[in-house]
Amino acid sequence: VQLQASGGGLVQAGGSLRLSCAASGRTFSTYVMGWFRQAPGKEREFVAAIRWSGGGYNTFYSSSVKGRFTISGDNAKNTVDLQMNTLKPEDTAVYQCAASAMRLIMSAAADPRNYDYWGQGTLVTVSS
Repeated sequence: VQLQASGGGLVQAGGSLRLSCAASGRTFSTYVMGWFRQAPGKEREFVAAIRWSGGGYNTFYSSSVKGRFTISGDNAKNTVDLQMNTLKPEDTAVYQCAASAMRLIMSAAADPRNYDYWGQGTLVTVSS
């Protein structure tokens, strides 16, 4: 299984970007897909996750992006998007998408150890 992320780039503070991630290869049941980011010299940080269950879904955000970022996705297609608005210089990082075949509770979705598959990352640079 491969996850392919796209949509990164350079944007001015206050601007917007939309990241997309699609899974390919062997099909699998995905219950949670998420986005993480890693800035230079810093540890990987949880950004947002979406969990599908019972025909519906739940979303979960880190406090640093809540209200500015929106995660959405298609469970049947194993795709997830991240709409990022009102970007700040501190949002600069390599963003990675991830997928989990586990039925995670939302708080567990913030732990990168609970994900089975990872994309290669896409760089987002926000200039001041």
